[in-house]
Amino acid sequence: MSTDSPSNKKIVIIGPAHPLRGGLASFDERLARQFQQQGFDTTIYTFSLQYPGFLFLGTTQYSSEPAPKDIHIKVCINSINPLNWIKIGNELRKLRPEIIVVRYWLPFMGPCLGTILRRVKKNNFTRVVCIADNIIPHEKRIGDQSFTKYFIKPVDAFITMSKKVMQDLRTISQKPAVQVVHPLYDNFGEAINKKEAREKLRLDPNEKIILFFGFIRKYKGLDILLEAMNDERMRSSGIKLLIAGEFYEDRKQYDELIQQLNIFPQLILRTDFIADSEVRYYLSAADFVIQPYRHATQSGVTPLAYHFEKPMLVTNVGGLPDLVPDGKAGLIAEPNPLSVADQILRLYQLGEDYFLPHLREEKKKYSWKILADRILQSAAS
Repeated sequence: MSTDSPSNKKIVIIGPAHPLRGGLASFDERLARQFQQQGFDTTIYTFSLQYPGFLFLGTTQYSSEPAPKDIHIKVCINSINPLNWIKIGNELRKLRPEIIVVRYWLPFMGPCLGTILRRVKKNNFTRVVCIADNIIPHEKRIGDQSFTKYFIKPVDAFITMSKKVMQDLRTISQKPAVQVVHPLYDNFGEAINKKEAREKLRLDPNEKIILFFGFIRKYKGLDILLEAMNDERMRSSGIKLLIAGEFYEDRKQYDELIQQLNIFPQLILRTDFIADSEVRYYLSAADFVIQPYRHATQSGVTPLAYHFEKPMLVTNVGGLPDLVPDGKAGLIAEPNPLSVADQILRLYQLGEDYFLPHLREEKKKYSWKILADRILQSAAS
């Protein structure tokens, strides 16, 4: 299929979108805009029920932001109702989109999405391209592998956004797959002056502030970063850690660790969900973005930091070092408190300006058009 196909060609994206919130929803909405820009009639099919309560540990799955007016979103998929899966699959089979782009991030979704896609493929027309965020999940559960294998069968081709996910995919499927870097999250507005951003967030304009951003989950290693803040050099440096994001697990363990380490004065806690309209203030207010992950495939925080031109510290796990050239876009640490503390201090020794030319050059690779064109090429092959 040509990448400049006319608007009568239909693309359906299956995945989170408004009224759901979070990085996957933001991604799908931004991708829909890109396809529209390239002339495709694009619809997102999202979830009326995404997670049952036992799988969702935040306060709410739903956004308080207004629905986007420029994208067609159909709220209709129930992840736990097989009759709904058959109904949606039949509807999409009759709709006959040229391409379905389906997000896959959690094996729990395998039965739902796999069933929908099996119904669709009965039209012998629609091509299915999966954007695989994870193949092997961060938190493992019984049934993961069988659910994922069930999902994979009706998929024609895969897009991965890290080498790690590609390697995981290759352990269970040899279907066509290409790796594309995660595009920039450029839908949160432009960066603003650091002083203005700090005023908006009621932060001291003169303090050294590092940022941990996003949902707080075990694999993201916030506890490693908290222990790094306890390093004597960090204590005497005057560096403050701004934690901006909602707990997706019991926060008690973190509160106890903060108390035990006696580091509360070094922290700024903004642990509610950060609305899309607020994101740019947090990124603009920080000196550096810290990703102390224990393990990772890729991270949506990395393209966010690139968009706002913030140097990063990432740990040497999964696909993170591939995305952040060491000594250019940021620094790489080992996933332990001493190494993280060492590299945070080195970030300040080098200074923000040292990294800016490299960040600006590197971010040119992170294009939504590149991703959209790879999807179209994958569907055509």
